[in-house]
Amino acid sequence: MRVGMIAPPWFPVPPPKYGGTEAIVALLADGLTAAGVDVTLFASGDSRTTATLESVHDEAPSARIGEMSVELEHVLSCLARHDEFDLVHDHSGLLAVTLAASCETPFVHTSHGPLTGHSRVLYQDAVAFNPAARLIGLTRAQQSFAPELPWLATCPNAIEVDRFPFRAEHDGYLAFLGRMSIEKGAAEAIQVAQSAGRELRIAAKCREPLELAYFDAHVRPHLGNGIEYVGELGHEDKAALLGGAEALLFPIDWEEPFGLVLAEAAACGTPVVATRRGSVPELVEDGATGFVVDAPAEMPAAIARLGELDRSAIRASAEERFAPARMIRAYVDAYELLLEERIGPRRVERLVERLQTRTRASKSQAAASAGSRAPARGVLVSSSSAPSSG
Repeated sequence: MRVGMIAPPWFPVPPPKYGGTEAIVALLADGLTAAGVDVTLFASGDSRTTATLESVHDEAPSARIGEMSVELEHVLSCLARHDEFDLVHDHSGLLAVTLAASCETPFVHTSHGPLTGHSRVLYQDAVAFNPAARLIGLTRAQQSFAPELPWLATCPNAIEVDRFPFRAEHDGYLAFLGRMSIEKGAAEAIQVAQSAGRELRIAAKCREPLELAYFDAHVRPHLGNGIEYVGELGHEDKAALLGGAEALLFPIDWEEPFGLVLAEAAACGTPVVATRRGSVPELVEDGATGFVVDAPAEMPAAIARLGELDRSAIRASAEERFAPARMIRAYVDAYELLLEERIGPRRVERLVERLQTRTRASKSQAAASAGSRAPARGVLVSSSSAPSSG
């Protein structure tokens, strides 16, 4: 199975800091490649992937985010070669959905954003222009706001759970992670922490003009006295912040399509206290992996109950629900469904047989390679060299 995958052009894959979509694209491209799928990833040249990488820009053009010319040449670099692939899978946006109307190759787009208000109208217009396009959603909640769209499947996001060390004990502070915006709720998180008598550490993307304005108006005046802004964090610092937190505050005021930080907190064993919007009821099990409330004003009472939750059980839930293998399997199933719809079941069977043959060959090669590196008989492997259970 040959897949042309279009990442957003603005940040490397995976992203050095903030960038949930790019993190998912990285995990998906590498996971599919390991499963025997022939993936060509269209992303910036400073991306890291085991798939075949094709790029228009040597470095991600982050400073030009939103420029039509940048996105256009990036998307066209894939669509101009559509006949080289069995399907094209887009993560970049509606420009690709629209332009793909000129391509005969089966096309699917994963929607990583909300589908309310004007966004829903734009999606309706795009699929009306390209009726052959199919869509993949991240949660049932996301899809419920636009049930009329041509949904192919629901494929929940995943994370590398083992990259988030489990912490059985916390350090007594609350955490907020996201970006500086009204809908993410950093200002509400400050109010909640103050009401609950807890310290709050805020890690958030704050680069664009609206984000900077929000920070100056709603966050900066409250810094000090237990409220700290720690900046935009890379992976290691983010995992440490989440692991040490008594809870993650998620006081969103929008219909969150997924919320990757909810899974990341759970991987650390850290409970989430979140408002009941968008994907939250699907990702946070109320009373087990966190507490779901109707308004930020109810959060202090939920924080007082955090001692009722078992952090090891939260980690176990993350290992089961957010494992990459589940996401990879869901996307392969979606691909097979798309191809069967467009090219017929017999050709899909042949593609699947080819994929299974490549997967078996990859596993055999890996096993042979591992055998050649195995220690000689009688040599004791030090326990310090064994992988950590995380």
